[in-house]
Amino acid sequence: MTNIKTVFVTGGAGYIGSHCVLSLLEAGYNVVAIDNFVNSVEQQESAASLDRVSRITGKKIIFYKCDLLDIQQLDDIFNKHQFDCVIHFAAMKSVGESIKQPLMYYKNNIVGAMNLLDVMAAHECYQLVFSSSCTVYGNPIFLPITEDHPIGNVTNVYGRTKYFIEEILKDSVNSDPKWNVISLRYFNPVGAHSSGLIGEDPTKNFSNLMPYIALVALGKKPTLSIFGGDYETPDGTGIRDYIHVMDLAEGHVAALKKLQSKQSHLEVFNLGSGQGTSVLEFVQTFENVTGVKVPYIIEARREGDIGSMYANCDLARTKLGWTAKYTLDDICRDFWRWQSLNPNGYKGNSITSTNGDTCH
Repeated sequence: MTNIKTVFVTGGAGYIGSHCVLSLLEAGYNVVAIDNFVNSVEQQESAASLDRVSRITGKKIIFYKCDLLDIQQLDDIFNKHQFDCVIHFAAMKSVGESIKQPLMYYKNNIVGAMNLLDVMAAHECYQLVFSSSCTVYGNPIFLPITEDHPIGNVTNVYGRTKYFIEEILKDSVNSDPKWNVISLRYFNPVGAHSSGLIGEDPTKNFSNLMPYIALVALGKKPTLSIFGGDYETPDGTGIRDYIHVMDLAEGHVAALKKLQSKQSHLEVFNLGSGQGTSVLEFVQTFENVTGVKVPYIIEARREGDIGSMYANCDLARTKLGWTAKYTLDDICRDFWRWQSLNPNGYKGNSITSTNGDTCH
């Protein structure tokens, strides 16, 4: 049995990472987080999202600006702290960009993960929760998708990086039984913390649905572009499984508890709502919940997109004791609260701490 007290979180200042850090702190864990802000439009030196997390929880977070490609800096951080477990979020994440710049994605995501595993092993830290993706399933051959669905026939480079890292983790576990790994395959994270203090930063370059809805709702864009209106779905638009980001965060806490309770070696779990929602249904729900109209136009399908994808999450329910609790109405309400209170995201609200300083 492993007693996990201090968790190292890569990509901790990002959208999912910051919400997960909040849940970790509320569950009693100590957190050291890193981020290189690669998904930011502008270069950043500090983590405003984690400052907000500290305000919400009243707890401290040690933060370093660090790139996983800098293995020496990563090793220095491990020399300064004793980590019981790592949660690995850090990755470039745009499907469209990954298709246009595959080498950049392979280098950042895969080499960064390998550097992390090397440093973890060197410091005898073998407990890992990996942020994977439903994209590893490719174009589904059956729905809802269970964890034993074939993987590897991926439709985009981003998804292939997640698939390759899962294979690296599988080989690592097979080669050394000290490794204890849980891979969480996310579906579509949306929403924000109910406080309205943290959420998905609209100042970044997005390719996903909800930030674009918000930009139209805020009047920053005239119309929402819906890519693909001719899928074999009831209304012709793509169907996805939208999961509240706080449900997702709680899934990571459940995974840590699983690592503590027994050796997992390598286990894989879907994290989703278990329900499929079309893009038009999502837009209509947002309008109904917020009272704000979102004009849209239907455009051609994007390369790498698929028609329908949603999860079967029975395994997470039975083995992790986790289920998604928030509804689509909750998702829209919480996201609009965040967006209304922070129309420019975190811009102008950065903390002053630098490498190794404590956010509090």
